[in-house]
Amino acid sequence: MTRIFSGIKPTGHLTLGNYLGALRRWVEVDQHQADALFSVVDRHALTVEHDPARVRRLSRQAATLLLAAGLDPELCTIFVQSHVDEHARLSCLLECTATDGEVRRMIQYREKGTQARAAGQSVRLSLLTYPVLMAADILAYGADEVPVGEDQTQHVELTRDLAVRFNQRYGHTFTVPRATHPPVAARVMDLQDPTSKMGKSHDSGAGIVCLLDEADVVRKKIMRAVTDSGREVEYDRATRPGLANLMEILAGCQGGNPDDLAGVYESYGALKKDTAEAVVELLRPVRERHAELAADPGYVDKVLGQGAERARSVARPTVDAAYRAIGLLPA
Repeated sequence: MTRIFSGIKPTGHLTLGNYLGALRRWVEVDQHQADALFSVVDRHALTVEHDPARVRRLSRQAATLLLAAGLDPELCTIFVQSHVDEHARLSCLLECTATDGEVRRMIQYREKGTQARAAGQSVRLSLLTYPVLMAADILAYGADEVPVGEDQTQHVELTRDLAVRFNQRYGHTFTVPRATHPPVAARVMDLQDPTSKMGKSHDSGAGIVCLLDEADVVRKKIMRAVTDSGREVEYDRATRPGLANLMEILAGCQGGNPDDLAGVYESYGALKKDTAEAVVELLRPVRERHAELAADPGYVDKVLGQGAERARSVARPTVDAAYRAIGLLPA
């Protein structure tokens, strides 16, 4: 059976972009068709300035939302990254395999590093090595596929390069994974800035639909979404990104194609209204189930504990083999 691994960072409240770009596929496809492991990758949240209490709170919220979205611990493995030491153990070895040049070429390092410097903050070393830890997250489990958003494809390519290099130098140890993407709405954009991704850690919430937003808040945000000049409703991401974003969101909610929506609407207002209602209905069961789970934290803890135990049992043989292959004495 194909094995997949994917993770989500607790750096902010999970958004519609996270749902359409990842969670829904995990729920509807991946957990049924593969040996699937899904992790709240909390170590990655430490690469930038953060409030420890907030990281803990968002980690629990993210885990609860994975369950609320429909992940079933009977079908897949759900766990928190820091609960499994093999991630850190393998990351150390892969840092001895990666080169300075290839990690400095990572787009997210350049972007986030620039943002930190502009804010007068120092850039943490962990931000540079973050893609290597991500590679360890994936390779520890022998994953064949990694369902990710388009912005993470470069990191999966680095993971592939490191796996191939390690295997060539020290003997075959790792499965070489490949990235997979949902066909529609793989990268939902900010409603107020449709040239930027709808991100969890964005400074402004006006363009971000969070999974736990109330229905009226969702409607207000979408009805106030930035569109483009002109009156005709047509799909063209290059020249009309605001309109294209709304059409992609609506198509993503309906499981359709944004091209098919061209010519269906005579006004932006009608498109926005239908998009808002589609998003409200899409997120309603997630929000309701989250409320139920949040009232039973013991159940969530049990799921995470069992998930970490299973994740360790899968990862440890591979990581132990990597330690032997690279030349370290067994304990």
